[in-house]
Amino acid sequence: MADAIKRLRWPPELRVINDYHSDAGHLDALADSVRRHWALHGRGQKLLLSFHGIPRRCMLAGDPYYCQCQATTRLLCEHIGLGADEVLLTFQSRVGRERWLEPATDATLRALPRQGIKRIDVLCPGFAVDCLETLEEIALRGKADFLSAGGDALHYIPALNSSDAQVRALSALALRHMGGWPELAPDFNAATQAATQASARERAAHDRNR
Repeated sequence: MADAIKRLRWPPELRVINDYHSDAGHLDALADSVRRHWALHGRGQKLLLSFHGIPRRCMLAGDPYYCQCQATTRLLCEHIGLGADEVLLTFQSRVGRERWLEPATDATLRALPRQGIKRIDVLCPGFAVDCLETLEEIALRGKADFLSAGGDALHYIPALNSSDAQVRALSALALRHMGGWPELAPDFNAATQAATQASARERAAHDRNR
């Protein structure tokens, strides 16, 4: 995009949305999908949130993704009303030999039955729509690994996909950014934003020192 724009004599004004991992509308949609799933299928012993992994060196180089996954997990738990002991955060889709973010989803699913966790629900919050990495890697292969290790049931909670909740959340996000910078909105709280950024830096520093 940048290469194309720099050739224009009159480039348009652009605004890029970096992320929406902590967007209230997005979190509400995820929380509602979990509640609906539980209402239809019952609730497992744990809710496992599986995010796409990245090499650990990316986090150590300053990539905020790990902290964003942690933030999504914490905020989603608050929306649903779950305690820290009721949810697990893992990372999937590792390729290559270098160290990726941990704990790994596949290893966790194989280990849980030995810890007495026989029924589990799995949600992949970082995937806006379902794909091979959710439907095959988690709903099929992950379930098979969990059952073969002694588990009784793994229920995959689908991504938001083309649901009305997802459309509303993303359209509200787009409209808000089209209307200007969120930090200029009347309800923007600079202290809260600064505290969030400071907390993210502290967690990143802690992870680098582990």
